[in-house]
Amino acid sequence: MEITLLIKSIAGLILILGFLIFLMISSSKNKKKSKQLKIIKDDTLKATAPQNEPIKIDLESLRAIIKDKESDKYLLKEALELIIKYHGTIPNKLGLRANPAYEIYQDILFTICRHPHTNKNLILYFDKYLSKLNPEYKSDLNDTLMRGLNSRGF
Repeated sequence: MEITLLIKSIAGLILILGFLIFLMISSSKNKKKSKQLKIIKDDTLKATAPQNEPIKIDLESLRAIIKDKESDKYLLKEALELIIKYHGTIPNKLGLRANPAYEIYQDILFTICRHPHTNKNLILYFDKYLSKLNPEYKSDLNDTLMRGLNSRGF
């Protein structure tokens, strides 16, 4: 009697294990499909990005776009490109101290790190070109970047 109970228990456990394996395999297929759909959806968004009205190129207007939490990644990218193009050079350091105008760029970099619609490409793009245009501020920009990334709170 005990042997039949043991055999039935083992058979039941094997059936449960088989069912769980089936669920695991089917859910992984669904995840792969959703990732593929997400990639396709993201590519179509890139192709059909909305063409916004012209942006003012003064530094304060561009900062306002970056500080706006509703700005999408396309508007952020355009604002960062305009900052690099028209306002990319930071005034020279005052001895060992950074120029007070550097605080504006520090704020922009910190804000872009914490923006909800940013991505690593935008952050790295801005940091790379700003460091290239201002080699004497490279270590200061790296420190600001690290503080901005650490403040994201993952």
